[in-house]
Amino acid sequence: MEKKIVCQNRKARHDYSIDEIYEAGIVLAGSEVKSLKEGRASLRDSYARVKKEELFLHNMHITPYSFAHHVNLDPTRTRKLLMHKKEIKRLIGKTEEKGYSLIPLSVYLLRGIIKVEMALAKGKRKYDKRHALKEREMKRELDELKKRDRS
Repeated sequence: MEKKIVCQNRKARHDYSIDEIYEAGIVLAGSEVKSLKEGRASLRDSYARVKKEELFLHNMHITPYSFAHHVNLDPTRTRKLLMHKKEIKRLIGKTEEKGYSLIPLSVYLLRGIIKVEMALAKGKRKYDKRHALKEREMKRELDELKKRDRS
């Protein structure tokens, strides 16, 4: 069961503290699937919302497939996500809580099927981001010191 990552939202882990991760299917047109398999997509500034017990992905950019001349789809159109009804109802309760958002982390191919990895996340404040960077830098320095001691 090998995942081939098509695109990632690297900034999401920096800007949000992630609580839970979900997997969802996505409804796409044929030319969008071909474009995704070529890796021509971006998750920058994208997010998910629940509307009438259905889940939708907004602002995901999929570059139009160059050989599809008959269909001109909007690259940033809203796309429906597929999840179990029980999971969606749970997400409705969580996203109504203060500060929680649904953020796509990555889009990947799993056995020929395109999936979206979604995260239930809370936005970080500026000082939280600085604190996380400082911790990462300290850990890196400790690792370097350990390597030097071994040598």
